[in-house]
Amino acid sequence: MLEQHSVTLLVKLAVAASLASILVRLQVFKRMLLREQRTVFQRFQFALGFGAAFGAGVGVRVITGGYPAVDLGLEGSLLAGMLGGYLTGIMSGGMIALPAMLNHEWLSLPLFAGIGVLGGLVRDLAPHPEEIWRFSPFLNIARASVATRWFHLLFFGAVLLAEGARAAALLAFGHRFLFSIYLYSLLEAQPATLAAIYITTLFAVTLPLKIWNNTRNEDKLERQQRLLNEARLAALTRQINPHFLFNTLNSISSLIRIDPERARGMIYRLSNILRRAMREHENLSPLREELSFVDDYMTIETARFGDKLRFEKDVDPETLDRLVPSMILQPLVENSVRHGLSSKVNGGTIRVRSRLVDERLHLSVEDDGVGIPETKLATLFEQGIGISNVNERLQVLFAGDYRMWIDSQPGEGTHTEIEIPELRTEYAAVS
Repeated sequence: MLEQHSVTLLVKLAVAASLASILVRLQVFKRMLLREQRTVFQRFQFALGFGAAFGAGVGVRVITGGYPAVDLGLEGSLLAGMLGGYLTGIMSGGMIALPAMLNHEWLSLPLFAGIGVLGGLVRDLAPHPEEIWRFSPFLNIARASVATRWFHLLFFGAVLLAEGARAAALLAFGHRFLFSIYLYSLLEAQPATLAAIYITTLFAVTLPLKIWNNTRNEDKLERQQRLLNEARLAALTRQINPHFLFNTLNSISSLIRIDPERARGMIYRLSNILRRAMREHENLSPLREELSFVDDYMTIETARFGDKLRFEKDVDPETLDRLVPSMILQPLVENSVRHGLSSKVNGGTIRVRSRLVDERLHLSVEDDGVGIPETKLATLFEQGIGISNVNERLQVLFAGDYRMWIDSQPGEGTHTEIEIPELRTEYAAVS
C-alpha cells in the first residue's frame, strides 16, 4: 500500500515547492507576503491570493477527476492562517474549499475554515512572527532556546492536528463528503503509510515557508545594503557640506600658527572621517571601529565649540570586539551636537556608554542639552532622518530581536539607548 502512495506523495511535495516558487515571483503576492502588518482590506487581498492559488489545485483535481497530488487545500488553509492570522485563514479556507463544495464534498468548507483558524492560533501563540518562518523539522534542540523548542513542538502538533482532523472526518463520514489522498479505509492502512502521509503534509507546509523565507532574506539583505549606502552617503553629505567644511577649515587655519600639532591632528581626523564615509562598509563592524569614528568626529566638534562641548565614554572593554551595525552611533552623536547642545548657551556633555547584560549589548548616547518636546518625540522614529534610518536598519538586521528607545525632557537632555544581541567577531565570517 505504501508503494501505491509513494509516487503521489512525492509529486505532492514537488507541487508544493513549484507553487511556492511561482507565487513568490508574482510581485503582488510577494508584497503581500513580505508585509507583516496588514489592514483588513490587505488581509482580504492576501486571503484572495491564497484562495485563488491553492483553490486552483483543488479545482484541477475536481475537474479532471484525478491528479490527487495537486490538491493542497489543507496545507494552503493552514499556511494562510499562520502567515495572515485568523481572518485571512478562515477566508482562505472558505475560498479554497469552493471547488470541492461544487463536487458535493460538503465537509471541505468547515474543515478548511477551521484549519485556517488553527493557523491563526499558531501565529498568535508564536513568541514572535519570525519564529513561524524559522520553523524546521530538523531543529537543533541542543542550541534552541526554551521558547523556540516550545513553539516548534506547537507548530509540529498543529500540522499533525490538521491532518488528524481530516482523518477523523473520513472515519466518521467516509470519502463521499471529503477528499483525501487515502486510497483505502484508514482502518486498513499500514502504520508506515499513515506515517508517510503525515510527514508529507508536514513538509508540504514547511517547503513553501522555506522558499518564501529565502526571498524574505534576500529582500532584507537588499534593503540593508540600500539603507547602509544611504547612511554612508548621508553621513558623507553631512560631513562635507560647506558649513561643516568652512567651520572645520577655519578652526584649522586658526590653529596653524598658534598650535601646529593640534591643527595637524584635526586634518588627520577630518581625513579619517571622509575616508570612512566614502569607503564600502560591511553590514556589521566591531564596536571599537565605530567608537574610533565617533572619536574623530567629536575631536573636530570639540575643537570648534571649545570648552562648551565635552565628550565622555564609559565603555566596557568586553564590548569592544562585539559586532554592531556599521555607522550606528555617529548619527545619534551628531543629533546630540546639532539639536541638543549647539543652541545651549553653556554647552554641555555627550556620553557614550556600552555594556553587556545577559548576552545582550546595550549602547547608549545621552546629552544634557535642550531636550526634545513631547509632541516631536512621539514622531521622531518617522520624521527624524538620523533616528529613523538607524531604527529601520536595526529592524532589517535583527527583525524583532532588538530594542531602541528615546527618553527626553525639555531643558534636561536626551537619552537614546539601543539593545541588540551580542554578536562576537567570529560571526562576521558567516554573516
